[in-house]
Amino acid sequence: MALVPLDASEYSDDWSSVLEGHPIFSLSSDTNQSKQLELSTNSLPDLSQLEPCHDSPSPSGRRQAMVLKDADVIVAIEKEIRVTSLGDTKLGRVMSKSYKVLHTPNIQFNICQLSLNPTGKLLAVAGTFQVAVVVLPRPGFMRLVPKTIDCKSIQVGQYFHASPASAPIAKIEWHPWGEAGSTLMVMTVDGKLREYDISVDAEEPLQVISFVPDRRRSSKTFNAMDAAEREVASFTLGKGKADWGPLTIYAVMKNGDVYAVCPYMPKNASMPSSYIHALECFVAAKQEYLSQSPSSESQSLSTTYAYQHKYISALLKQLPPGTVFPAASRPVLLHPPTTMKTPPLRQGPFLLQPAPLTLDGSEEGDATDILYLAFDKDDELDDDGEMERLGLVLVAFQDGKVDVCLDVDKVEARWESRQSASAELPMLAVYETINLGLIETLSTTHPPSLDLLRGNFPVFLPDPLHGDTAYVYHGFGVHAIHLHRMLRSLSSALHSISGRGEDTLLTALRSPTSAEVQPIVTTFSVERRASNPVISVVVPNDVYLNYSIFILTSSMRVVSFSLNMYTGFPPKDEPKDRVLADRFLGPAEGPLAYTSLLGTEPWEPPTGLSSTGLPATPRLATPESKDFLITPDTLRFFSTKVDEISTRVHSVESAYHQAMARVELQHEELQRQVDKVDEIRTLLGELRGVRQDRIEARARAIRAGQETLLARLDRVLAELMKRANPTLSDQETKWFGELGRMREQVLGAGRYDEASLKARVQALKREYERLLPHLKALSEKERAQAKSMQEKNQGLGLSQAFEFGQQFNNERTKLEKLQTDLLDLASRLELPLSRPPALQSS
Repeated sequence: MALVPLDASEYSDDWSSVLEGHPIFSLSSDTNQSKQLELSTNSLPDLSQLEPCHDSPSPSGRRQAMVLKDADVIVAIEKEIRVTSLGDTKLGRVMSKSYKVLHTPNIQFNICQLSLNPTGKLLAVAGTFQVAVVVLPRPGFMRLVPKTIDCKSIQVGQYFHASPASAPIAKIEWHPWGEAGSTLMVMTVDGKLREYDISVDAEEPLQVISFVPDRRRSSKTFNAMDAAEREVASFTLGKGKADWGPLTIYAVMKNGDVYAVCPYMPKNASMPSSYIHALECFVAAKQEYLSQSPSSESQSLSTTYAYQHKYISALLKQLPPGTVFPAASRPVLLHPPTTMKTPPLRQGPFLLQPAPLTLDGSEEGDATDILYLAFDKDDELDDDGEMERLGLVLVAFQDGKVDVCLDVDKVEARWESRQSASAELPMLAVYETINLGLIETLSTTHPPSLDLLRGNFPVFLPDPLHGDTAYVYHGFGVHAIHLHRMLRSLSSALHSISGRGEDTLLTALRSPTSAEVQPIVTTFSVERRASNPVISVVVPNDVYLNYSIFILTSSMRVVSFSLNMYTGFPPKDEPKDRVLADRFLGPAEGPLAYTSLLGTEPWEPPTGLSSTGLPATPRLATPESKDFLITPDTLRFFSTKVDEISTRVHSVESAYHQAMARVELQHEELQRQVDKVDEIRTLLGELRGVRQDRIEARARAIRAGQETLLARLDRVLAELMKRANPTLSDQETKWFGELGRMREQVLGAGRYDEASLKARVQALKREYERLLPHLKALSEKERAQAKSMQEKNQGLGLSQAFEFGQQFNNERTKLEKLQTDLLDLASRLELPLSRPPALQSS
């Protein structure tokens, strides 16, 4: 009985028909079918032994055999690098599919890892022990006639990575802040992280960071340290905006211990200027807070913050002019400060609180990869920015366990000192332990194939478009981890802290929302009790390629799915509207006038109806087989899949019934609201008709009655005052007499009383207005004479100048006195009088 493979044309994904059968995924002519990478009980002992001389492939290490450069796909098959354009392939389906081979004679090892630099011009390739960098051809290479394109390749660190005693390569990665994208970081299993600047020197590392301390030889003590504690599995870079996250490197050992080194920056770094200023404000705020609350522990912290301030001050001195806030941020070339004489401290191991769970039936496999996720995108931030401060650390293990940890206490810069040994260990809050279900999958065979977990190596791949999604590919398939619902719950819990809702936070942490784990592809064959590991997963991030995912197995089979874009979920406690209530229209006491049938909480669609484009059941991606044998294991496998499909059908039906019930409820609520609106319209019509006229007439009558009552109140008040004091007192009589006398003195006894103050002021004003033009003319004449005398005689003698000055000062004093008298008199009479022009200083 022949096993018929799945036809890609049956699916709506266009990329399946494009990539299926593409020659770029064909094996070399000198490679037979038996040499394909396979994870089985027979091949596990041979593949677990590393041989530096032969550089044989091993499934127990990191593998990334395919990368995307814009619309070009680059695939590594053994020692050969192939490249083709997906855009041209999709647009020209009628033409024959082809690819180009990059001729790199310096690469004489089987390629396990590919890494594209940020500029897309350099490609780092790594085998089990060796590393090289390939200069990629310019765009348009597919139009060239030759099938082979000569490319320059450079061997990296041959002294460290090409000798028989070299340590295996754990991971290679380009630093995003390297100058011109040429900073390559190479981590080896022995814990040495070497930084190479390809544009400067590809042989000698510019910096070396050790995550494993040197052994202290002592014959008097017994060291019970496990070998896995001194072997690094992987590393990742931290993230952040205004903290030490981007300058932090996290490394995970094979036993699961997590260490961090901060600060670390490339020797030739291109960093945004805004980050340096934000980091300066961050440290300054820490120092200010420490100075306001001194304690016994503040002494050590003040020393640490002093070192941090010294480090940042050295970076600020390197900034060019024009980068001071609020200038626009731009990349600037910076170098690590040389003022710091001690190296950065290796902080850790991190305390995992509470202790991570252990999977049932697991033998505690080694850790394989670590990933740091930071949710700092605009669509994932709330009003107070809680999500910006939230970071997650994901650690994968061989047995399919993934620990999700919250970075609640971010790492800060520290340097080695005498007090560093007594410093407290950093901490990660373990939020959840995810089970990928690998133990259950391998337990379906009889006997169980759990030994294959020793050759498993899960690897993380973050989604380039959605920061809350990560993919894990391993020796038995691919899983997608969606964290958006979990982050929404955490956002609501953090938001409750600002509103003093500690109970809400405790409730959210005691009943946490789990991450959604979705299997995408499975490569484990129950019939053969073997698996072809997934060697690469890529997600295009190009405008010319639709949002999808490409999965490549070791049997050179490609599986692709079109993904759906989605937006972040708003917090549950976000108010539905922000309309300010009128203080005169407050709600009446008692029960509500109208209660909606839909409730107060927004309705969430059932999970069975939500789709990200990934299949509901994992796709089986196994190599073609000529013979298919029916065994008890295959029958159990089919039975399990039938149960899964039946459960999926029932969940979809249940979700459909829930959605229909919600639709009916919304229709009923809509009818109730329509009836309520009609009732409100009828009431408004009554208010605007006869009833409104009656209310207006009543309001006018009330207003008239109010005016009558006010007039009566005034009369009553006057009568009461008259009865309380019918005659004036002596003091009141004298006061009214004085007021009459003053009025007569100011206004005069009659209309033509020239002795009154008012008549005298008017006469003075007329005289002032008569003299003012003559004074102005005299002033202009004197200014002209002074100017002409100055021109004729540039200087006067001391005695002449003194006499003129004394005379001018006397005249000026008279004028100022006259002006003061006039203004004083006008102010006393409360008459407006314009101020004369200022006298020019002599």
